[in-house]
Amino acid sequence: MITPPEWLDECEFPFTSRTFAHPDGELHYVDEGEGPILLFVHGTPDWSFGFRHPMIAFRASHRCIAIDHLGFGLSDKPAHGDYTVKAHAVRMQAFIEHLALKDITLVVTDFGGGIGLQHALEHPENVKGIILYNTWMWPLNDDERFAAPARIARSWFGRLLYLRFGFSVNVMMPGAYGDRQKLTKAVHAHFKKALPDASSRMATHALAREILDAGPFWGEQWRRIDRLRDIPTLIGWGMKDKLLPHYCLDRWKQALPHATARIFPQAGHFVHEEAHEELILAMRAFLA
Repeated sequence: MITPPEWLDECEFPFTSRTFAHPDGELHYVDEGEGPILLFVHGTPDWSFGFRHPMIAFRASHRCIAIDHLGFGLSDKPAHGDYTVKAHAVRMQAFIEHLALKDITLVVTDFGGGIGLQHALEHPENVKGIILYNTWMWPLNDDERFAAPARIARSWFGRLLYLRFGFSVNVMMPGAYGDRQKLTKAVHAHFKKALPDASSRMATHALAREILDAGPFWGEQWRRIDRLRDIPTLIGWGMKDKLLPHYCLDRWKQALPHATARIFPQAGHFVHEEAHEELILAMRAFLA
């Protein structure tokens, strides 16, 4: 257990902070409740704080676990850490093994798709269900909607934007909301203060670069998508997402025709923040 920072509102995030000692660095996580396991896997510039609403809702009936990836949230942020999607996925597997988690339901979003679903691809027998929303798991290199801004992120100017000006948390995050007013100053502060300066933002810049660099890793994952077709799946989608277009939802539905689909018309990219009540209802129906 660790002492949370002074800026963390413990009424908003009423969980015990724990750490997983990985060779790459100390990883912060929360582990609340008992019962069937829900493992929440975030993207950028998110951290376990973002999942507080569903965790509060389900901890009376489920064991709710959320880890902060290396470089995010309250986890270590080494200057020369390996922040590739593949490295995050390898650390996630080590975390699952460390806690000996069995019969997991994965809840994944944003970059968390490629990170968390790697376990389902490698160990489908250990995954009881999948809940995914506003995420992807295929190469983006040939899609100019993603490749063009990723090329900027790889430049010196992109590095300046992400590291010095906190582009990911200060600009992209509010811009991805369907209704920016739902990102209050108090909530936004919990993401800003987790990434306060250039030295703490290396992982956000690295994942922006991964839009192009992780293509081979995502390509190998997508070639094995059939391994997920026997796993009960809920696909959700915030329809006002300005980062991931609707055709990403269509691609998931085509690849996993057995899945249940649920749209959130007024939500943008961060469904667990913007439409958490609707998401919780959809999750309850699915888990039942």
